Amino acid sequence: MSAAIDHAALSPRPPLAPQAGARRSLLGLSREAMAAALVEAGVPTAQAKMRVQQLWHWLYVRGVKDFSEMRNVSKDLRALLAEHFEIERPEIVEEQISVDGTRKWLFRFPARGAGRPVEIETVYIPEEGRGTLCVSSQVGCTLTCTFCHTGTQRLVRNLEPGEIVGQLLTARERLGDFPDAATPQGAIVPSEGRLVSNVVMMGMGEPLYNYDNVAEAIAVMSDGDGLALSKRRITLSTSGVVPMIGRTGEEMGVMLAISLHAVTDALRDVLVPINKKYPIAELMDACRNYPGLSNARRITFEYVMLKGVNDSLDDARQLVKLLRGIPAKINLIPFNPWPGSSYECSDWDQIERFADLVNQAGYASPIRTPRGRDIFAACGQLKSESERMKKGDRLALAAAVAE
Repeated sequence: MSAAIDHAALSPRPPLAPQAGARRSLLGLSREAMAAALVEAGVPTAQAKMRVQQLWHWLYVRGVKDFSEMRNVSKDLRALLAEHFEIERPEIVEEQISVDGTRKWLFRFPARGAGRPVEIETVYIPEEGRGTLCVSSQVGCTLTCTFCHTGTQRLVRNLEPGEIVGQLLTARERLGDFPDAATPQGAIVPSEGRLVSNVVMMGMGEPLYNYDNVAEAIAVMSDGDGLALSKRRITLSTSGVVPMIGRTGEEMGVMLAISLHAVTDALRDVLVPINKKYPIAELMDACRNYPGLSNARRITFEYVMLKGVNDSLDDARQLVKLLRGIPAKINLIPFNPWPGSSYECSDWDQIERFADLVNQAGYASPIRTPRGRDIFAACGQLKSESERMKKGDRLALAAAVAE
């Protein structure tokens, strides 16, 4: 029997009202919403479309952060824009760089309405031929997955479209990925092409519990006249919000990743508690019916390797059986430790045996190389600075992990 849908969790929350006298951010607005905002501020309706095109180019192609830099916009209009709007990006509280070149930023966003400033983490992972940005969609998380550090932080609020897009803009700025910008000396980045070529919605939060804001942000990121990321280079990861999966494929059209981690309901109920609401059979049905699914657009199933918990060869056989008929690849993720966790990473030999069995069944099953462990930027380790351990304790644990 299907689990009851939690409509409160799925219903989009209204945008948080700006504080009295605050200027509205233009970041993350659709072209239509931006045009309407300009008209409301006093831009003639007949000019709105042209002005949006100008702003779009400066914000998302040139990467400017100040209206004064928009050279083909009149002085009077720049003054009007500065009076009514802002294009500020998140404040960088801390930037950490791993020995492997992975970068992690702690971003702070200003208070909204009666709230207070909030912090999230965003990670950049450089590889040969591409650079991937792991973007957060919420401050904290509601899902309490027991192997995930983020799940120990309560949900504070959803991120707005501009706050999601702002993570990408700031990362590109810091890496020198805009025209006329300089890449930091010694930075590990792809040798050619765009430095941020891929986006994965795999940071803090469950993207499908912030559906409307994530959809609006992805529409801006993938706009061909702006940031111009191909939707095949944008991956959304969900823990299994079954009612929203089909809609994601129809409306966003991005690549899908499923945070699976177990092959039985009994175990997944513990590791990924949302499974109690949307069990594995329902999740697999939603995956089989994902719009656009094909061998060229496979679903990625994420599977964290937990010693003595889900890493037996019988688990591998059940995984193959479970995914039968779904064009898929399986990312095997060595567990990344964090303070207070009771889990251990599977032995490397066991991970390889697990991968070999899945590969022999015809599924690609790459073992994800842990990245950024020394700065707690690896999968499952993200958490806002306000609730993280002290720096000394963090370095001590990082040293122990490296041994």
